[in-house]
Amino acid sequence: MYLTWLDSNSWLLEIGEQRILIDPWLVGSLIFGNLDWFFKGFRSQDRPIPDNIDLILLSQGLEDHAHTPTLKQLNRSIRVVASPNAAKVVKELGYTSVTTLAHGESYKLNNQVEITAVPGSPIGPTLIENAYVLKELGTDLKLYYEPHGYHAPELKQFAPIDVVITPLIDINLPLVGSIIRGQQKALEVAEWLKPQVMLPTASPGDVSYEGLLVKFLKPEGNVEELRSQLAKRQLSTQIIEPQPGDRLQLPLEQRRLAV
Repeated sequence: MYLTWLDSNSWLLEIGEQRILIDPWLVGSLIFGNLDWFFKGFRSQDRPIPDNIDLILLSQGLEDHAHTPTLKQLNRSIRVVASPNAAKVVKELGYTSVTTLAHGESYKLNNQVEITAVPGSPIGPTLIENAYVLKELGTDLKLYYEPHGYHAPELKQFAPIDVVITPLIDINLPLVGSIIRGQQKALEVAEWLKPQVMLPTASPGDVSYEGLLVKFLKPEGNVEELRSQLAKRQLSTQIIEPQPGDRLQLPLEQRRLAV
């Protein structure tokens, strides 16, 4: 398995000889509702669009997961698996092969990878978006992705999971509380799933942020604290902090890859 972190929640996953682009934001700025005075994310230069993508996987319909400028740059014939909310975005953009996954539903990609949707982040009072468990068929290799740190108890049925991608620190707003849940929630999901490797998502990487909202966002916790807590619980999980754009081969035990 190879992973390339592309800033924020954007990942390129290579598993089962398939190349899966997760929640891509690669070009242009990140702005919610055209309110750049409120929040804006930007890079000094765009990231190149990866070649030979087999699938685009979208967890949410918000701009930081279903980023319209990036999706416009990608080939509309690439298959998409998405939450119901994200599926509306890509269908409106003209994508021709879109599979909507409700919680508990699965999709098989070229008989190589099985993708199962599980409950993820709540968006507003009634909408719960998707997290995903990806399994390489023919092996025991599994990966779990949830970008805001909301982990459903249903996950326990998939344990053990080799790789977990989730926030590892908290991002708080005054009077609101955590909008990104790391630290204790990351520790909890590590206890449930016993992953070999955890990687942080929702970090800025090469992105800069500005706007009114940014002034009120407060990060709490750090990776070293989480490593200490994992060790206290006798969990052998390794935390890897990738550099943006670097293709990383994960150090997974071969016994998990045996057919």
